[in-house]
Amino acid sequence: MSISSIGAQSALIMQQLVQMRAKFDDLQRQLGSGQKSATYAGLGIDRGVTVSLNSQLSAISGYDNTIDNVMARVNLMNTALGNMIDITSTVKSAMVQANGVGNGGGAQVAQQTGLSSLDQLIGLLNSQAGDRYLFSGRATDQPAVETIDHILNGDGARAGLKQLISERNQADLGADGLGRLVISAPTATSVGVAEDSVSPFGFKLASITTNASGATASGPSGSPASMSIDFSAIPSPGQTVTLRLNLPDGTSENLTLTATTNSPPGANEFTIGATPADTATNFQAALTTAIGTLGNTALTAASAVAASNDFFSADASNPPQRIGGSPPFYAATGTVPGTAANTVIWYTGETGTDPARSTATARIDTSLSVSYGARANENAIKTLVQNVATLAAVTIAPTTPNGVGLSAALDQRLAVNLSAPGTQSIADIETDLASAQTSLKAAKDRHQQANSTLNDFLQQIDGVSNEDVGSQLLTLQTRMQASMQVTSMLYQTSLVNYIK
Repeated sequence: MSISSIGAQSALIMQQLVQMRAKFDDLQRQLGSGQKSATYAGLGIDRGVTVSLNSQLSAISGYDNTIDNVMARVNLMNTALGNMIDITSTVKSAMVQANGVGNGGGAQVAQQTGLSSLDQLIGLLNSQAGDRYLFSGRATDQPAVETIDHILNGDGARAGLKQLISERNQADLGADGLGRLVISAPTATSVGVAEDSVSPFGFKLASITTNASGATASGPSGSPASMSIDFSAIPSPGQTVTLRLNLPDGTSENLTLTATTNSPPGANEFTIGATPADTATNFQAALTTAIGTLGNTALTAASAVAASNDFFSADASNPPQRIGGSPPFYAATGTVPGTAANTVIWYTGETGTDPARSTATARIDTSLSVSYGARANENAIKTLVQNVATLAAVTIAPTTPNGVGLSAALDQRLAVNLSAPGTQSIADIETDLASAQTSLKAAKDRHQQANSTLNDFLQQIDGVSNEDVGSQLLTLQTRMQASMQVTSMLYQTSLVNYIK
């Protein structure tokens, strides 16, 4: 009888045990990770599909991260814009209330409201999301606007809004406060009104009309323009002379003087004299007073608006216009370009001719991008900042001559500018950003659906069933135990035991 080699059998069993142990470890890994293989090679012919699916899932994850970041920025921008709309309402309400107070105190309250509102606006426009400024266009690493102190008061050698308003006011009013008009008596019975120079400053003569008996109005004509009225007869009470004057901000005012027998006359009235010459003398005095009052009210307000137009229309490549000549500027005849060295540039972000929204774009899908940029010098935002800053910059105290009239004239202009129809509004910018939000949300929803579908597909290829793996583990464990028992018996076998 031959005896087979026990050593060879045990070696074969040991090799099987090692293989079963490796399989056992792999099944445990599958149970813990839920994945069929730790490498793509272990997936066989499905490895290419798995690589593609994981690549798509990774791209979706990247797009979702971008969407989350952009959504946070857009939400902050919309919050800021909503606050700007609230500020507009607050300022308008303060100006309405100011006009109801007759001693100038209302103007001080309105100015204080303008000051605090401007401070809020600057804070909103310099909002950040992380280290990114939201209203600076492409210059996301720098604030969008200057500080409130620099805008109003300047910065060293650089003039601020208050200085530009003061210089323009000097040029518009002239040394005598008559708005650069010269009022004269060409003859004993006539009164002449002329511009003192060909310049953009002061009142500009538009027309003169009258219904007074025997009075003749003529002009304007010539350069500089002039016009006159001649009293060849005594007017009747209630008859009028009306001068139409154009102002520096593009508005105009009608100045109507009414004939009266009262002496002294009331506001915007002239006393009928005993002769045409006396009437002309009285009319000249009344006109001088009325022009002075209009200069301290409507002209001063229009001058401030004109100066703020120059200041806020400027940027780094187009500094604001300044009054030419040397101070005081009462006799100035023109403007000169300012420089970044002598004038504060209020907007410090990126400037460009392309739409503001295009200054920030983000790809949120393979074929979809959204634009959500903004610049603080967009027309709607600039208009709000400009008018609030003008309200804050024009100081009107209870002791200011004609302060109530000046406050009313200024507030009227600012209110109209804040509600100008046919121009961009803050709500328009909100609408643009709301469109971007809609696109972001729709893309995020699509990604969630695609992510779910791709993960299900990947699970079918790469995933395992815990129940199946558990069953295989139990089966393999049983086989390993049986094999180990046989191996143990073989190692205990001797020739004596075998013969027995």
